[in-house]
Amino acid sequence: MNSFRKLCGIDEAGRGPIAGDLVVAGCILKSHIEGLHDSKKLSEKKRESLYETITKNSLYHIVVFSAKDIDDHGISACIKNALLEIIDTLKCSEYLFDGNSAFGVGGLQTMVKADGKVPEVSAASILAKVTHDRNIIKDAKKYPQYEFEKHKGYGTSRHVELIKKYGYCDIHRRSYRLKALEKTLFDL
Repeated sequence: MNSFRKLCGIDEAGRGPIAGDLVVAGCILKSHIEGLHDSKKLSEKKRESLYETITKNSLYHIVVFSAKDIDDHGISACIKNALLEIIDTLKCSEYLFDGNSAFGVGGLQTMVKADGKVPEVSAASILAKVTHDRNIIKDAKKYPQYEFEKHKGYGTSRHVELIKKYGYCDIHRRSYRLKALEKTLFDL
C-alpha cells in the first residue's frame, strides 16, 4: 500500500445467491499482505488463512443483510446502505468499490475487477466471501435438507430441486424469481 494515500477497498459477496446473506466489507490495509487476490480465485483454505491475516493487519468493517432485509428493501438499497455505513465507519481519503456502480453514493470510485487488481479490494473481497460462506454453513446446520454447504445459496439445479421438494425456508430470498420455480412459486 502506498503510504501517501489511504485507500479503503470495498467488495461484496452474496449478491447473486437465492438464499443467505449479502455481505459487504470495507478494508484499509495497515501493511502489505502476500497472496491477496479475488476471493473467487482462491481456495477456501487459502481464503480462511488470509482472512485471519487481514483481520490482524487492517482496519475493516463488515455489513451483513439477511434475506428478509433484501426482500424488504431490495438488493440495491442494501448495497447502498452498506457503502454509506462503511464510509461513515472507516475514515479514509479514497474509497474504491469493485464493480461499475456506486449505487448513488458520492465520493466513491468504482473499478471493474478491482478485487483482482487492488490489494485493499482483494482483502475486502476475502472478508466478505469468508463471512458469507461461514454464515451459510451455519444455516446449513439449521436447514440440512437444502444442502447449503454445497451450493452456498446459489440457484443450482440441485438447490431448485430441493426448494420444489421442501418449499422456502427463512433464509431464501422470496423476491428473487427463477424460471424453474415460477410454476410452483405460489405453492411454496
